[in-house]
Amino acid sequence: MKKKGLSCVLAALLLVLGTGCGSTLTSDGKSDVSSAETKKVVLNEVAHSIFYAPMYVAIENDYFKEHGIDLELVTGFGADKTMTAVLSGEADIGFMGPETTVYTSNEGATDIVVNFAQLTQRAGNFLVAREPDTDFSWEKLKGTEVLGGRDGGMPEMVFEYILKKNGIDPEADLKIDKSIDFGSTAAAFSGGQGDYSVEFEPGATALEKEGAGYVVASLGVDSGYVPYTAFSAKDSYMKENPDVIKGFVAAMKQGMEYVTSHTPEEIAAVLAPQFPDTDAETLATIIKRYADQDTWKTDLVFEESAYDLLLDILEEAGQLSERPAYEKLVTTEYVK
Repeated sequence: MKKKGLSCVLAALLLVLGTGCGSTLTSDGKSDVSSAETKKVVLNEVAHSIFYAPMYVAIENDYFKEHGIDLELVTGFGADKTMTAVLSGEADIGFMGPETTVYTSNEGATDIVVNFAQLTQRAGNFLVAREPDTDFSWEKLKGTEVLGGRDGGMPEMVFEYILKKNGIDPEADLKIDKSIDFGSTAAAFSGGQGDYSVEFEPGATALEKEGAGYVVASLGVDSGYVPYTAFSAKDSYMKENPDVIKGFVAAMKQGMEYVTSHTPEEIAAVLAPQFPDTDAETLATIIKRYADQDTWKTDLVFEESAYDLLLDILEEAGQLSERPAYEKLVTTEYVK
């Protein structure tokens, strides 16, 4: 009986010490956070794409766990669906085009959704043609049919932004099919629809591998730097869970550091469980394509100049009723 009592006391003491001291470091220098100390966080992503490589590196390398986050990743298949999940409380953090936070603010949301970290700084999609074209120019889209994106979404707005920069009227000079879900455009194009298609990866490379399409232009290169995707959460959630947001950002910084300091082949090996249907060579090719065009915002800071550009793009697309202040919809408190 005495031994049993002593064991219980020691166990209780260890529990108290463990709780009081927080996480410890393992032999490799990583944070050792017990399951009792982790907090469940649901992250809803707009799409599941290699475009977001640093995030998946953070997941696969357990960086979120190191910072006390038990992350559940859910794919929303569209920024509107991701925002709905955040507003309803089904998701704690949303990962989507920041234009959606502008829409909900202008629609009168009381508990506004605020952007706290920017991941991508270029568009992640590519223009795919039916034949190789080493001498492509945007003028060639006149009189053609292009499989585009959802009206009001970043992919479509950036595409139209590029067209206008090149003196092309998106309404009069070509036909843009906006009716197909972006996850189904590659299959539709392979099946014979459209002369061109705007594709994310791995769709663009998959079309090339099967000989059904050829990348002729990068929207990320031709549009320049734009705040394409960001992490956001309701203002109330961030105020109630500041340590979660801090830990989330810290994990993402580790993911970003890994991506910027490792080869495409090494990154592909880490990402493999996230994309079981994509072979290692294709993964590495896509990662290199994104890295070469300076896709990722390495410091995660959503700058005011980038926010102003976002509003300009929305205004030019006829999607903006008013321009919310930068301080209202963006915070740099956690990334800095």
